[in-house]
Amino acid sequence: MKKGIRIALTVVLVLILAMILLILILSHKPAAPADYQRTTGTGGAIEAEYMKNGAFQVVKHEDGTLQEFGKYIVFYPSELESTDRKWPVIVMCNGSGTPLSKYETVARHYASWGFVVIGTEEKYSWNGFGAEMCIRYLERFNENPKVEDKASLFYNRIDFDNVGIVGHSQGGVGVINAITDTSHKSIYKTAVSLSPTNQTLADNLMWNYDASKINVPILLISGAGGGDDWVVTGEQLNQIYDAIPSDKAAMRRKDTAHNQVLYSPDGYVMAWFMWQLKEDETAAEAFTGNSPEIMTNVLYQDQQISLTFQDE
Repeated sequence: MKKGIRIALTVVLVLILAMILLILILSHKPAAPADYQRTTGTGGAIEAEYMKNGAFQVVKHEDGTLQEFGKYIVFYPSELESTDRKWPVIVMCNGSGTPLSKYETVARHYASWGFVVIGTEEKYSWNGFGAEMCIRYLERFNENPKVEDKASLFYNRIDFDNVGIVGHSQGGVGVINAITDTSHKSIYKTAVSLSPTNQTLADNLMWNYDASKINVPILLISGAGGGDDWVVTGEQLNQIYDAIPSDKAAMRRKDTAHNQVLYSPDGYVMAWFMWQLKEDETAAEAFTGNSPEIMTNVLYQDQQISLTFQDE
């Protein structure tokens, strides 16, 4: 009897240790695969082009802070260090428990197209606080040649007329709150919200947001198929889309799980920012004209576009 109990306890202990080991492994697993740009399928020439890296070599910079999120992480084109030009910005809002260090490959991809990309290790980004602090950080270093007796890397290098923001899941809510309910909400020129938490779930979690306050062009993308994107179904994404009064586009990527939406539609995320922040005419063709590429891409469904300037 005692031997049987010891065996049972040993089995339970082994299972517990295995679960702890699995949790530790998953906690260190990248949220975006290192090779996602090569292994993710694309369904259009524009999507494929902007899924590739851009022409710029990328440098990583970290700066500690006495905030809950630990540090700022910035990726930027190496040319920033040797030229006088100003660079547009993309702010990153993290998904639940997904600090930027777990999807650096995505940030590097954005930076390679000529952007200063900034984020934090924030685990709870729904209220836009981390995004707000990122803007304040860049403002401080952009305005001062020295900060705390150190040369300011970003002094007079930031183009605050062209600032975008992107986030996934809880970070998608963070995007909406950053552009509607923070001190620097007016600094954002455009946004991308990937699988934002549906309104009912967000309200229950006290992650309140109001899509009707959005006044900049925004792109919404979620997953579809395989049980739907459980964080925001197609109907729920439509509810968010319908509430937005500004220019907007939305679509759902087929056979794409919620977590995969962080990186799978990256070609169109990059094209959106290249169009909105750099006036790239090729990128714009993914969303504009008589036959926008997103409308005919077989990898997506439920595409919608409402751009008021097209009706003028």
